[in-house]
Amino acid sequence: MHDSRIPLDETDSRLLAALQRNAHLTAQELGEALNLSPSQAGRRRQRLEAEGLIAGYFARLDPIRLGLSVQAFVQVEMARHGAETAAAFSRLVATRPEITSAWTLTGESDYLLRVYCEDLSSLNTLIHQVLLAHPTVARVHSQIVMDQFKPDAPLPT
Repeated sequence: MHDSRIPLDETDSRLLAALQRNAHLTAQELGEALNLSPSQAGRRRQRLEAEGLIAGYFARLDPIRLGLSVQAFVQVEMARHGAETAAAFSRLVATRPEITSAWTLTGESDYLLRVYCEDLSSLNTLIHQVLLAHPTVARVHSQIVMDQFKPDAPLPT
């Protein structure tokens, strides 16, 4: 297997950690935090972007304030497997905005979906009229999040 890891020095790691906490930091602010000149900090950030370590900058929205009061993890087991089945299911997942992330898994379930819905009725509709209605889905197992006591954290650098 090819190792795609990019070597980082201590300053790169600190820069990435700072940007994960606040992506709005200017080169001036990064330089101050890293004890570098603004131009050095800016060049390091540009290099890390070019090397693909920084994949993008995003705003983290509050789902409750958006009216998305139900978060759930949905495990999906397929009845059949194969490239066409996986591609068809992937296309379905891509069309559903309430599915915010999806993973393929080992074990009993083939997929794990993270979903945000307005209410339980919306989750019920997604499960029964969308996922279970897909011709290759055999079973769905959902777990409703009661509380997220640790928010999505930055990656370790």
